[in-house]
Amino acid sequence: MSGSDYVIPFEGCDITMVNRVGGKCASLGELLKAQIPVPPGYAVTTDAYDLFLEENRIRDKIADRLENLDHSALEEVDSASQDIRAWIEGGTISEELEDIIADQYRLLSRRARTPALPVAVRSSATAEDLPNASFAGQQDTFLWVRGIDDVLDSIKKCWSSLFTARAISYRIRMGFEHSKVMISVAIQRMVRSFTAGVMFTLNPSTGDRATVVIDSNWGYGESVVSGEVTPDQFQINKITLEIMKRTISDKAVYYTTDPETDEVKKLEVEAERRQQQTLLDAEIVDLATLAKRIEKHYGKPMDIEWATEKSLPYKGELFILQSRPETVWSQKEAKPLVEPKKSALEHIVAGLLSGKKVK
Repeated sequence: MSGSDYVIPFEGCDITMVNRVGGKCASLGELLKAQIPVPPGYAVTTDAYDLFLEENRIRDKIADRLENLDHSALEEVDSASQDIRAWIEGGTISEELEDIIADQYRLLSRRARTPALPVAVRSSATAEDLPNASFAGQQDTFLWVRGIDDVLDSIKKCWSSLFTARAISYRIRMGFEHSKVMISVAIQRMVRSFTAGVMFTLNPSTGDRATVVIDSNWGYGESVVSGEVTPDQFQINKITLEIMKRTISDKAVYYTTDPETDEVKKLEVEAERRQQQTLLDAEIVDLATLAKRIEKHYGKPMDIEWATEKSLPYKGELFILQSRPETVWSQKEAKPLVEPKKSALEHIVAGLLSGKKVK
Protein backbone atom coordinates (compact mmCIF):
# COMPACT_ATOMS: atom_id res chain seq x y z
CA MET A 1 0.00 0.00 0.00
CA SER A 2 1.57 3.29 -1.13
CA GLY A 3 0.86 6.34 1.00
CA SER A 4 0.88 8.58 -2.09
CA ASP A 5 -2.19 6.73 -3.35
CA TYR A 6 -4.21 7.77 -0.31
CA VAL A 7 -2.86 11.14 0.90
CA ILE A 8 -1.47 14.00 -1.19
CA PRO A 9 -0.25 17.35 0.21
CA PHE A 10 -2.05 20.32 -1.35
CA GLU A 11 1.22 21.25 -3.10
CA GLY A 12 0.91 18.04 -5.10
CA CYS A 13 -2.69 18.68 -6.21
CA ASP A 14 -3.86 20.49 -9.34
CA ILE A 15 -6.90 20.87 -11.56
CA THR A 16 -6.08 17.69 -13.53
CA MET A 17 -6.59 15.61 -10.36
CA VAL A 18 -10.26 16.31 -9.62
CA ASN A 19 -11.08 12.60 -9.94
CA ARG A 20 -8.58 11.80 -7.17
CA VAL A 21 -8.83 14.80 -4.83
CA GLY A 22 -12.17 16.44 -5.64
CA GLY A 23 -12.83 20.00 -6.69
CA LYS A 24 -11.90 21.68 -3.41
CA CYS A 25 -8.46 20.08 -2.98
CA ALA A 26 -7.64 20.47 -6.67
CA SER A 27 -8.43 24.18 -6.40
CA LEU A 28 -6.28 24.61 -3.27
CA GLY A 29 -3.35 23.06 -5.12
CA GLU A 30 -3.89 25.40 -8.06
CA LEU A 31 -3.94 28.40 -5.72
CA LEU A 32 -0.61 27.38 -4.22
CA LYS A 33 0.86 27.07 -7.70
CA ALA A 34 -0.23 30.68 -8.30
CA GLN A 35 1.52 31.65 -5.02
CA ILE A 36 -1.75 32.54 -3.32
CA PRO A 37 -1.63 32.30 0.52
CA VAL A 38 -3.47 29.09 1.47
CA PRO A 39 -3.40 27.37 4.90
CA PRO A 40 -1.33 24.16 4.56
CA GLY A 41 -2.94 20.75 4.43
CA TYR A 42 -3.45 17.56 2.46
CA ALA A 43 -6.07 15.57 0.59
CA VAL A 44 -7.31 12.15 1.66
CA THR A 45 -7.95 10.83 -1.85
CA THR A 46 -10.94 9.15 -3.45
CA ASP A 47 -8.77 5.98 -3.49
CA ALA A 48 -8.90 6.00 0.32
CA TYR A 49 -12.70 6.28 0.23
CA ASP A 50 -12.89 3.51 -2.37
CA LEU A 51 -10.63 1.26 -0.26
CA PHE A 52 -12.78 1.94 2.82
CA LEU A 53 -15.95 0.87 0.98
CA GLU A 54 -14.20 -2.26 -0.26
CA GLU A 55 -12.74 -3.26 3.10
CA ASN A 56 -16.07 -2.75 4.87
CA ARG A 57 -18.01 -4.52 2.07
CA ILE A 58 -20.63 -1.80 1.82
CA ARG A 59 -20.30 -0.70 -1.82
CA ASP A 60 -22.89 -3.20 -3.10
CA LYS A 61 -25.14 -2.56 -0.07
CA ILE A 62 -25.19 1.14 -0.95
CA ALA A 63 -26.00 0.44 -4.62
CA ASP A 64 -28.82 -1.91 -3.67
CA ARG A 65 -30.26 0.56 -1.16
CA LEU A 66 -30.35 3.35 -3.75
CA GLU A 67 -31.78 1.29 -6.61
CA ASN A 68 -35.09 2.53 -8.04
CA LEU A 69 -35.43 5.38 -5.53
CA ASP A 70 -37.71 8.25 -6.62
CA HIS A 71 -36.20 11.64 -5.78
CA SER A 72 -39.66 13.01 -4.94
CA ALA A 73 -40.39 10.25 -2.38
CA LEU A 74 -38.86 12.23 0.45
CA GLU A 75 -39.45 9.73 3.26
CA GLU A 76 -37.88 6.90 1.24
CA VAL A 77 -34.87 9.03 0.30
CA ASP A 78 -34.43 10.12 3.92
CA SER A 79 -34.62 6.52 5.15
CA ALA A 80 -32.01 5.39 2.60
CA SER A 81 -29.77 8.29 3.62
CA GLN A 82 -29.94 7.35 7.30
CA ASP A 83 -29.10 3.69 6.55
CA ILE A 84 -26.13 4.45 4.30
CA ARG A 85 -24.68 7.12 6.60
CA ALA A 86 -24.89 4.72 9.54
CA TRP A 87 -23.03 2.01 7.57
CA ILE A 88 -20.22 4.41 6.62
CA GLU A 89 -19.85 6.10 10.01
CA GLY A 90 -19.96 2.70 11.71
CA GLY A 91 -17.29 1.28 9.39
CA THR A 92 -13.64 0.70 10.30
CA ILE A 93 -10.66 2.41 8.69
CA SER A 94 -7.95 -0.25 8.40
CA GLU A 95 -4.84 0.14 10.55
CA GLU A 96 -2.64 0.56 7.47
CA LEU A 97 -4.79 3.36 6.02
CA GLU A 98 -5.17 4.93 9.46
CA ASP A 99 -1.36 5.04 9.85
CA ILE A 100 -0.94 6.74 6.45
CA ILE A 101 -3.50 9.45 7.31
CA ALA A 102 -2.06 9.85 10.84
CA ASP A 103 1.54 10.22 9.57
CA GLN A 104 0.46 13.08 7.30
CA TYR A 105 -1.45 14.73 10.18
CA ARG A 106 1.66 14.54 12.39
CA LEU A 107 3.76 16.09 9.61
CA LEU A 108 1.24 18.92 9.31
CA SER A 109 1.31 19.44 13.10
CA ARG A 110 5.13 19.56 13.12
CA ARG A 111 5.11 21.99 10.22
CA ALA A 112 2.83 24.31 12.22
CA ARG A 113 4.81 23.64 15.45
CA THR A 114 1.55 22.80 17.20
CA PRO A 115 0.91 19.37 18.79
CA ALA A 116 -2.51 17.97 17.84
CA LEU A 117 -2.93 20.79 15.34
CA PRO A 118 -6.51 22.12 15.02
CA VAL A 119 -7.71 21.48 11.47
CA ALA A 120 -10.72 21.99 9.26
CA VAL A 121 -11.95 18.71 7.77
CA ARG A 122 -13.77 19.52 4.53
CA SER A 123 -15.53 17.32 2.00
CA SER A 124 -14.15 17.58 -1.54
CA ALA A 125 -16.46 15.77 -3.95
CA THR A 126 -15.45 15.05 -7.55
CA ALA A 127 -18.60 16.65 -8.99
CA GLU A 128 -18.96 19.74 -6.81
CA ASP A 129 -17.70 22.32 -9.31
CA LEU A 130 -19.27 21.07 -12.53
CA PRO A 131 -20.52 24.02 -14.61
CA ASN A 132 -23.87 22.39 -15.44
CA ALA A 133 -24.74 21.31 -11.89
CA SER A 134 -24.72 22.71 -8.38
CA PHE A 135 -23.17 20.16 -6.03
CA ALA A 136 -21.25 22.75 -4.00
CA GLY A 137 -22.24 22.93 -0.36
CA GLN A 138 -24.02 19.56 -0.30
CA GLN A 139 -21.36 17.79 1.77
CA ASP A 140 -20.16 18.45 5.33
CA THR A 141 -17.34 20.47 6.86
CA PHE A 142 -16.02 20.14 10.42
CA LEU A 143 -14.08 22.97 12.03
CA TRP A 144 -11.51 23.01 14.82
CA VAL A 145 -10.89 19.24 14.86
CA ARG A 146 -7.95 18.21 17.08
CA GLY A 147 -6.18 14.85 17.43
CA ILE A 148 -6.00 11.97 14.97
CA ASP A 149 -8.97 10.07 16.45
CA ASP A 150 -11.29 13.02 15.89
CA VAL A 151 -9.77 13.64 12.44
CA LEU A 152 -10.50 10.04 11.40
CA ASP A 153 -14.04 10.27 12.79
CA SER A 154 -14.64 13.50 10.87
CA ILE A 155 -13.30 11.93 7.65
CA LYS A 156 -15.93 9.16 7.91
CA LYS A 157 -18.62 11.78 8.51
CA CYS A 158 -17.47 13.65 5.38
CA TRP A 159 -17.59 10.40 3.40
CA SER A 160 -21.10 9.68 4.69
CA SER A 161 -22.26 13.20 3.79
CA LEU A 162 -22.03 12.13 0.14
CA PHE A 163 -25.34 10.43 0.96
CA THR A 164 -27.36 13.16 2.64
CA ALA A 165 -31.00 13.05 1.57
CA ARG A 166 -30.46 16.29 -0.33
CA ALA A 167 -27.43 14.94 -2.22
CA ILE A 168 -29.13 11.63 -3.08
CA SER A 169 -32.27 13.39 -4.34
CA TYR A 170 -30.27 15.90 -6.38
CA ARG A 171 -28.20 13.22 -8.13
CA ILE A 172 -31.32 11.23 -9.05
CA ARG A 173 -33.08 14.34 -10.34
CA MET A 174 -30.04 15.43 -12.40
CA GLY A 175 -29.37 11.94 -13.77
CA PHE A 176 -25.94 11.43 -12.14
CA GLU A 177 -24.98 7.87 -11.23
CA HIS A 178 -24.34 7.63 -7.49
CA SER A 179 -21.33 5.37 -8.00
CA LYS A 180 -19.67 7.87 -10.37
CA VAL A 181 -19.58 10.70 -7.77
CA MET A 182 -16.62 10.09 -5.46
CA ILE A 183 -15.35 12.01 -2.45
CA SER A 184 -12.00 13.18 -1.15
CA VAL A 185 -11.44 15.00 2.14
CA ALA A 186 -9.32 18.12 2.74
CA ILE A 187 -7.40 18.27 6.05
CA GLN A 188 -6.36 21.91 6.43
CA ARG A 189 -4.73 23.94 9.19
CA MET A 190 -7.44 25.87 10.97
CA VAL A 191 -7.33 29.64 10.59
CA ARG A 192 -8.40 31.44 13.76
CA SER A 193 -10.45 33.92 11.78
CA PHE A 194 -10.69 37.49 13.01
CA THR A 195 -12.85 38.30 9.99
CA ALA A 196 -13.95 36.13 7.08
CA GLY A 197 -16.35 35.93 4.19
CA VAL A 198 -16.64 35.54 0.44
CA MET A 199 -15.66 37.60 -2.58
CA PHE A 200 -16.50 37.53 -6.27
CA THR A 201 -14.38 38.74 -9.17
CA LEU A 202 -17.53 40.21 -10.70
CA ASN A 203 -20.60 41.86 -9.21
CA PRO A 204 -22.94 38.92 -8.42
CA SER A 205 -25.97 41.25 -8.58
CA THR A 206 -25.30 42.72 -12.01
CA GLY A 207 -22.61 40.59 -13.67
CA ASP A 208 -20.27 43.62 -13.96
CA ARG A 209 -16.79 42.15 -14.53
CA ALA A 210 -15.00 45.40 -13.75
CA THR A 211 -15.84 45.03 -10.05
CA VAL A 212 -14.66 42.87 -7.14
CA VAL A 213 -17.33 42.42 -4.44
CA ILE A 214 -16.32 41.41 -0.90
CA ASP A 215 -18.77 40.29 1.83
CA SER A 216 -17.38 40.24 5.37
CA ASN A 217 -18.30 39.50 8.99
CA TRP A 218 -16.45 38.98 12.27
CA GLY A 219 -15.19 35.48 13.10
CA TYR A 220 -15.55 32.50 10.80
CA GLY A 221 -17.14 32.77 7.36
CA GLU A 222 -19.99 30.34 8.12
CA SER A 223 -22.29 33.22 9.14
CA VAL A 224 -21.79 34.80 5.70
CA VAL A 225 -21.97 31.61 3.63
CA SER A 226 -25.12 30.41 5.43
CA GLY A 227 -26.86 33.79 5.13
CA GLU A 228 -27.32 34.14 8.91
CA VAL A 229 -26.15 37.75 8.83
CA THR A 230 -26.26 40.61 6.38
CA PRO A 231 -22.50 41.13 5.99
CA ASP A 232 -20.56 44.28 5.30
CA GLN A 233 -20.13 44.67 1.54
CA PHE A 234 -17.35 46.42 -0.35
CA GLN A 235 -17.26 47.05 -4.11
CA ILE A 236 -13.84 47.68 -5.59
CA ASN A 237 -12.90 48.87 -9.06
CA LYS A 238 -10.87 46.01 -10.52
CA ILE A 239 -8.58 48.33 -12.51
CA THR A 240 -7.83 51.16 -10.06
CA LEU A 241 -8.47 49.17 -6.83
CA GLU A 242 -10.53 52.11 -5.59
CA ILE A 243 -13.25 51.24 -3.04
CA MET A 244 -16.29 52.51 -4.94
CA LYS A 245 -18.99 51.55 -2.45
CA ARG A 246 -19.11 50.34 1.12
CA THR A 247 -22.18 49.10 2.98
CA ILE A 248 -21.67 48.61 6.72
CA SER A 249 -24.41 46.34 8.10
CA ASP A 250 -25.77 45.68 11.57
CA LYS A 251 -24.12 42.29 12.22
CA ALA A 252 -25.92 40.50 15.06
CA VAL A 253 -24.07 37.14 15.29
CA TYR A 254 -20.69 35.58 14.49
CA TYR A 255 -18.91 32.26 14.87
CA THR A 256 -15.72 31.90 16.87
CA THR A 257 -13.79 29.36 18.94
CA ASP A 258 -14.29 28.92 22.67
CA PRO A 259 -10.69 29.09 24.00
CA GLU A 260 -11.50 26.67 26.85
CA THR A 261 -13.24 23.91 24.90
CA ASP A 262 -11.93 24.49 21.33
CA GLU A 263 -15.54 24.26 20.15
CA VAL A 264 -16.94 26.56 17.48
CA LYS A 265 -19.77 28.64 18.93
CA LYS A 266 -22.28 31.12 17.56
CA LEU A 267 -22.22 34.28 19.66
CA GLU A 268 -23.90 37.67 19.64
CA VAL A 269 -21.71 40.50 18.37
CA GLU A 270 -20.86 43.02 21.08
CA ALA A 271 -23.00 46.16 20.76
CA GLU A 272 -20.03 48.42 19.97
CA ARG A 273 -18.88 46.16 17.09
CA ARG A 274 -22.22 45.48 15.42
CA GLN A 275 -21.97 48.47 13.09
CA GLN A 276 -18.19 48.74 12.89
CA GLN A 277 -16.46 48.12 9.54
CA THR A 278 -15.05 44.59 9.67
CA LEU A 279 -12.06 45.16 7.36
CA LEU A 280 -9.42 47.87 7.19
CA ASP A 281 -9.30 49.66 3.83
CA ALA A 282 -5.80 48.26 3.27
CA GLU A 283 -7.12 44.72 3.80
CA ILE A 284 -9.95 45.35 1.32
CA VAL A 285 -7.44 46.40 -1.33
CA ASP A 286 -5.17 43.41 -0.55
CA LEU A 287 -8.13 41.01 -0.90
CA ALA A 288 -9.16 42.58 -4.20
CA THR A 289 -5.57 42.23 -5.44
CA LEU A 290 -5.62 38.52 -4.54
CA ALA A 291 -8.99 38.15 -6.29
CA LYS A 292 -7.52 39.61 -9.48
CA ARG A 293 -4.56 37.22 -9.35
CA ILE A 294 -6.85 34.22 -8.80
CA GLU A 295 -9.11 35.24 -11.70
CA LYS A 296 -6.07 35.69 -13.95
CA HIS A 297 -4.75 32.23 -12.99
CA TYR A 298 -8.06 30.53 -13.80
CA GLY A 299 -9.02 32.80 -16.71
CA LYS A 300 -12.64 33.12 -15.55
CA PRO A 301 -14.78 34.84 -12.88
CA MET A 302 -14.32 33.24 -9.46
CA ASP A 303 -16.22 32.75 -6.19
CA ILE A 304 -13.68 32.83 -3.31
CA GLU A 305 -13.78 32.15 0.44
CA TRP A 306 -11.22 34.05 2.53
CA ALA A 307 -10.24 34.77 6.14
CA THR A 308 -7.94 37.08 8.10
CA GLU A 309 -5.93 35.78 11.04
CA LYS A 310 -4.60 38.27 13.58
CA SER A 311 -2.14 37.44 16.32
CA LEU A 312 -1.96 41.11 17.25
CA PRO A 313 -4.51 43.92 16.68
CA TYR A 314 -2.22 45.62 14.16
CA LYS A 315 -0.70 42.57 12.48
CA GLY A 316 -2.76 40.26 10.30
CA GLU A 317 -2.51 37.74 7.50
CA LEU A 318 -4.93 37.07 4.65
CA PHE A 319 -5.69 33.50 3.62
CA ILE A 320 -7.72 32.04 0.78
CA LEU A 321 -9.68 29.01 2.01
CA GLN A 322 -11.16 27.90 -1.29
CA SER A 323 -11.99 29.10 -4.78
CA ARG A 324 -14.44 27.89 -7.41
CA PRO A 325 -15.69 29.19 -10.76
CA GLU A 326 -18.62 31.62 -10.50
CA THR A 327 -21.59 29.78 -12.00
CA VAL A 328 -24.40 32.32 -12.52
CA TRP A 329 -23.24 35.26 -14.65
CA SER A 330 -20.29 33.49 -16.25
CA GLN A 331 -22.70 31.00 -17.87
CA LYS A 332 -24.65 33.76 -19.59
CA GLU A 333 -23.72 34.94 -23.06
CA ALA A 334 -22.57 38.54 -23.22
CA LYS A 335 -25.00 40.54 -25.36
CA PRO A 336 -23.49 42.94 -27.92
CA LEU A 337 -24.09 46.64 -27.33
CA VAL A 338 -25.57 46.84 -30.83
CA GLU A 339 -27.50 43.96 -32.37
CA PRO A 340 -25.86 42.80 -35.63
CA LYS A 341 -27.55 44.11 -38.80
CA LYS A 342 -27.76 42.76 -42.31
CA SER A 343 -25.65 45.54 -43.80
CA ALA A 344 -22.90 47.89 -42.68
CA LEU A 345 -25.23 50.90 -43.20
CA GLU A 346 -27.92 49.39 -40.95
CA HIS A 347 -25.23 48.69 -38.34
CA ILE A 348 -23.99 52.31 -38.36
CA VAL A 349 -27.52 53.78 -38.22
CA ALA A 350 -28.48 51.46 -35.33
CA GLY A 351 -25.36 52.53 -33.45
CA LEU A 352 -26.13 56.21 -33.94
CA LEU A 353 -29.71 55.75 -32.74
CA SER A 354 -28.55 53.89 -29.60
CA GLY A 355 -25.92 56.55 -28.82
CA LYS A 356 -23.01 54.06 -29.05
CA LYS A 357 -19.79 54.66 -30.91
CA VAL A 358 -19.64 52.17 -33.78
CA LYS A 359 -16.34 50.91 -35.20
